[in-house]
Amino acid sequence: MRVAIIHDWAVSMRGAERVLESLCRLYPDAPIFTLSHDAGHLSPELAARTFHDSFLHRWARWLPPRGPGFRLFLPLFPTAIESFRLDGFDLIVSSSHAVAKGVVVPPGARHVSYVHSPMRYIWEARADYDPSVPGGALGRAAFGLTARYLRRWDRASTARVDLLVANSLYTRARIRNSYGRDAVVLEPPVDVDRFAAVPDLPAEGGPPLYLCVSALVPYKRVDLAVRAFEARTRPGRLVVVGDGPDRARLERLGGGRVTLLGRVDDGELLRLYGQCRAVIHPAIDDWGIVPREALAAGRPVVVFAHGGAADAAEGGGVAFQDPTPASVNAAIDRLETMTFDSARLRAAARRFDRATFEARFAAVVDAELQRS
Repeated sequence: MRVAIIHDWAVSMRGAERVLESLCRLYPDAPIFTLSHDAGHLSPELAARTFHDSFLHRWARWLPPRGPGFRLFLPLFPTAIESFRLDGFDLIVSSSHAVAKGVVVPPGARHVSYVHSPMRYIWEARADYDPSVPGGALGRAAFGLTARYLRRWDRASTARVDLLVANSLYTRARIRNSYGRDAVVLEPPVDVDRFAAVPDLPAEGGPPLYLCVSALVPYKRVDLAVRAFEARTRPGRLVVVGDGPDRARLERLGGGRVTLLGRVDDGELLRLYGQCRAVIHPAIDDWGIVPREALAAGRPVVVFAHGGAADAAEGGGVAFQDPTPASVNAAIDRLETMTFDSARLRAAARRFDRATFEARFAAVVDAELQRS
């Protein structure tokens, strides 16, 4: 059986790329088809794979690292993903948070799509992105027309997928709302062994350090954490790891209590986990790999009470109800009165370990192939 893997774009190591690593382990000979990739910002495991880029790649290479970047080509995404010729492949596995699941599959092949999220910037989160669209009122009007076209294409192209696999119950509900289809639920993998190297919670003393690890894009709402720490009356500081088009705005919001580090390597990230009191995750996420990685590192979490990341607080942490700095700070205050057993936090993340995900995903695909 010849297998092809489709991935939206691979230019950094985020949750979707951790899933891609597992798919590559399951299908070691499968080439990866993607809109664009940057091997220099991928793990060695992914960088060593064979990538086939779309025609957008030749332009994407010249984009600045910040700003709207690759999403400037949003109207061309459907054409680019449909341009791949997959003749001769028997199984197509897509990893999709944008358009990967819209690939055109050859006759007789089966298509299983692991959906991280329906394209949020054309569905329910469009209002979060409108203020950052370049070009003022004209740019926002153009984005509105593009979003309308993409919603039609998104629904129609999803009908070509044989089996949808959602990364959470929350995403499953969004798939139903957006596409009128059901999905199997399979939570993403967490590299628990990598985070097991983080030492136990640091001793009390000095202002506590809180960590936020996130892409700096509007829906992640990192600004909520930044504004919360700038308004705190108790000791504490926030370190933000990640990069993206929102970075300049966040730097303007931040002050002496907030440090934005940009991207860091794995060793530095583990060191920061080792120093932090807890991990702040303010996004309405579809699942939220960062809170589970925090648990795997033995660190409690402060998460928003709605969305796919909310139940991470049950593994160890607190949730805040309202998207306001005051609500975030009230949750941090509650957390600072609590004690956590790092071994129990790590155990809560163990059920998401990579081997479990890979075995379950292989079983889901085998069942679909048997059904065909």
